[in-house]
Amino acid sequence: MGVVDFIVRCAQLALLLEVSGYPKPGNVHRTSDFKDTRYEHFLASAVAIEPCLRRVAYRGLKASRSLISLDDLRLGYFIKYGVREVLKWQSGGNTCLGILTLIVPLACAAAMSFKEGLTNLRSYVGKIVKSTTPRDSIDFYDAISIANPGGLGSSPRLDVRDLESRSQIIREGIGLFEVFKISADYDLISREWITSFEISFEVGSPYFSKLLNELEDVNIATVHTFLRILSMYPDTLIARKAGLDRAREVSVRAREVLSAGGLLTEDGRRMIWSFDRELRVEGNKLNPGSTADLVASSIMISLLTGKVRL
Repeated sequence: MGVVDFIVRCAQLALLLEVSGYPKPGNVHRTSDFKDTRYEHFLASAVAIEPCLRRVAYRGLKASRSLISLDDLRLGYFIKYGVREVLKWQSGGNTCLGILTLIVPLACAAAMSFKEGLTNLRSYVGKIVKSTTPRDSIDFYDAISIANPGGLGSSPRLDVRDLESRSQIIREGIGLFEVFKISADYDLISREWITSFEISFEVGSPYFSKLLNELEDVNIATVHTFLRILSMYPDTLIARKAGLDRAREVSVRAREVLSAGGLLTEDGRRMIWSFDRELRVEGNKLNPGSTADLVASSIMISLLTGKVRL
């Protein structure tokens, strides 16, 4: 199997495993849908992103051979490209903007570090996100406009809805890494970018790998990784839709479910299904969507680095 094929399969499998984990409280999963977004929409999305991932991985390979520079990797463009492909293949709306924002740099960095055995994967992630350009920023703003995500909120600086923001980005030469610095305090995906994917590398992937290797049950490993991340980091999608206090309450509940054993005990199973129902009372207002994105990137890292085998 070629390098690019391997990377693309790891990414697509990560997305499929993440959305199939059940019950991930408040998320779309194989037994629960939202009104306008179904489980099958996420399956279609995982297939639709293949050309985007393949092309960005190829660019990573070219950069590893010094055929292109880091500032010509075009991460912003490939996030936008992925969003467009996803919307062509399913009618459930924005299913992948957050995930693409994480797995596009991962795919590119994996291609760059493959010849070194992926031992420096995180280091390469840090290098390429810091090398993003104003063009990446504009492309990413386009991706947001195309995806039209719910709970976007507003920013005091460089707000995506403010047309002047794009002019300022070009005028001041603001790369995408710098844009994410602005929102890192209130957005977990932005936080990942400026910390070289700290949650994915230090929390999610090690925890997922440990559980899967010990239990040999990918569903439990996926759901418990979701609960672990949610218990430690209040979901910022919930915070934007319902407020930080509600997001913190949801994190406390996740911690309680894990403490009761989660899917490994009768009490834990009862609690997790109850938790799932509670988060659906207000539609998708309490959907821990940012957490789900981090689970996908965590699983992708575990698959790339050979820490797990299904």
